Amino acid sequence: QVQLVESGGGLVQTGGSLRLSCAASGRTFSWYTMGWFRQAPGKEREFVAAIGSTYSTYYADSVKGRFTISRDNAKNSVYLQMNSLKPRDTAVYSCAVQSRTGAVTIPTLYDDWGQGTQVTVSS
Repeated sequence: QVQLVESGGGLVQTGGSLRLSCAASGRTFSWYTMGWFRQAPGKEREFVAAIGSTYSTYYADSVKGRFTISRDNAKNSVYLQMNSLKPRDTAVYSCAVQSRTGAVTIPTLYDDWGQGTQVTVSS
């Protein structure tokens, strides 16, 4: 079982940047894929980015080229660098551990969700 805590969210203007952090406690997640998801008001949770145990990365088309996911297994942490932010990026961002094999974009394959951190991008 892993406990995850997200941080780094805030209010930023269009075109700005934020760096989100996800700190884990409990078991080490170095052998698991880690994912970032987001949920905007009135919308379903959607995949943002994921990083595998061998550091392979995956991105939603909507953030590709603007966001970068990384991990530091020694610190049991995963990060999401967000650049060129747009108002449509406004959402609560959560990280999670992939607990079942399958596509990295599927939220139901992940467990141990953090409470999330709010990202608001002003227009």
